[in-house]
Amino acid sequence: MSPELLGRIESIVGPAGIITDATDIAPYVQDWRGNYVGNTALVVRPANTEQVAAVVRLCAESGTPIVPQGGNTGMVGGATPDQSGTAIVVSLTRMNRIRGIDLANNAMTVDAGCILQAVQEEADRHDRLFPLSLAAEGSCTIGGNLSTNAGGTAVLRYGNARDLVLGIEAVTPDGKIWNGLKALRKDNTGYDLKHLLMGAEGTLGIITAAVLKLFPKPQCTCTALVAVPSPAASVELLATLRGTLGDRVTGFELMSRICLDHVMHYFPATVEPFAARHQWQVLVELTDTLKDAPLQDALAAALEPAFESGQAEDAVIAASDAQARALWDIREHIPPAEKARGKSVKHDISLPISCIAEFIDRGDQALQHAFAEAQVICFGHIGDGNLHYNLSFPAGPPTAQQTCAANDIVYQLLDEYHGSISAEHGLGQMKRDEIVRHKSVVELDMMRAIKRALDPRNIMNPGKVL
Repeated sequence: MSPELLGRIESIVGPAGIITDATDIAPYVQDWRGNYVGNTALVVRPANTEQVAAVVRLCAESGTPIVPQGGNTGMVGGATPDQSGTAIVVSLTRMNRIRGIDLANNAMTVDAGCILQAVQEEADRHDRLFPLSLAAEGSCTIGGNLSTNAGGTAVLRYGNARDLVLGIEAVTPDGKIWNGLKALRKDNTGYDLKHLLMGAEGTLGIITAAVLKLFPKPQCTCTALVAVPSPAASVELLATLRGTLGDRVTGFELMSRICLDHVMHYFPATVEPFAARHQWQVLVELTDTLKDAPLQDALAAALEPAFESGQAEDAVIAASDAQARALWDIREHIPPAEKARGKSVKHDISLPISCIAEFIDRGDQALQHAFAEAQVICFGHIGDGNLHYNLSFPAGPPTAQQTCAANDIVYQLLDEYHGSISAEHGLGQMKRDEIVRHKSVVELDMMRAIKRALDPRNIMNPGKVL
């Protein structure tokens, strides 16, 4: 980077808005899992949208690539610069204001750099719920959530991140500010531009703010861990519970026995939830806006036919908030336990719920045949068809050959069920080349045409997605 460009950027954001020291830069050029490490000479931390736009205009003039970054909690290298060092990182973490709340409209306008947990807490203070919830909510940002169309544990009832947004503000690749912060529930005036940027991983512009949907705050919650004999039984149980309890079923998380074993090994304070070992468990959460809704009794009654039919083998229904938290801790500690165990071949995939059981059965058989020594680590948001289907090798990190072979098995099987190779983590660098084998030529041509139209100089997060 030329001293002139650096000086011009500093004049926009001030000394507090730039990082040039290599030690201070280091956290910004490595992804959360440590799989991708890049280089940059500069991290820019704008304080507002106008500063973002001014920086982007300078980069557009000079042809300088930009890597937008939020909390840097991504799993696929989407917010990591490449090794060339030619790109600058634009971190939005200083842009963390709650701009306003409209309770009558159940909407909240926030800067993109707001931490997800802070948004949840602000909604709670106003007796409202912002339902997006995921393991990284204490450090991920709203801008990153929207740019990756994050999923999480409440998709079953509330939808993905893009379903929780009324409007966005963004800076285009030529440095213009698009103010799309409309809090409208209906706006049928042509292309819905916000949906182009949400899920685009910063390749079409930088999301700087958003109008988020709020919901009535649940007044009553019931959490349970249910042992099931198989993934097929879990799918049947989901249908049983939703048929009886409807939208009160907010969460439905599948976990294999191996997941529990890893959590208890790396987090020894974890208590075994059942007297007997079960191969599969489902974490179920019910919520209701009625203060005294008898959710525990309703769940117990709904489980009776499930026990009789063999859909369920055992159940622990939390009798307190502490017990509910302990059950959720098991689920939320799976990713860090897996990380502590060492690198694995990860698959964040989705498929029709009706196909999940057969996919797991066939996938397990194929992977065990190819890698006898490996363990399949399967968990996920089965209520919305999102599985985290990973392969761990006890001898150490998987080789490039093992990774490719495992991917081929999983993705080929996934194609048979018309699934997706990315459910909630995005494509980033990890799946950029893989996607061309799983999308049609028509789809890819449309995506490339949009990229060329909005970012003809290819400065916005180059080398990601496409």
